[in-house]
Amino acid sequence: MPNLSTALGMEFISTDDEDTCMARMRVDERNRQPFGFLSGGASLALAENLAGVGSTSLCPGCACVGIEVSGSHVKAVVEGDTVTAFGRLVHRGGTLHVWHVDISNSAGELISTVRVTNYVIKGK
Repeated sequence: MPNLSTALGMEFISTDDEDTCMARMRVDERNRQPFGFLSGGASLALAENLAGVGSTSLCPGCACVGIEVSGSHVKAVVEGDTVTAFGRLVHRGGTLHVWHVDISNSAGELISTVRVTNYVIKGK
């Protein structure tokens, strides 16, 4: 079944630390603005999906849903480049997880920084 992650071209990458997560996304016609730059909305979607995967991996049998996403875009990325999102868990409560996600271009330059809060629904 199609979902947002596959529709935008996200690829999740495993990490050694359970409090971190990573994903990549090539900038192409699925996630760019008409001007050829990565859409800010696609960056936020990448961060929120990444944090959701991270929270879900920490809480098997639960549904983890984003309830707040806030980001700043500091550099444009052109079509053809690939961005990498790295998330770090900054708070792990019983019902709320807070993640900090930095998104960088292929040169390693920061392009967006995003904070995601997930609500953990037990027994889903």
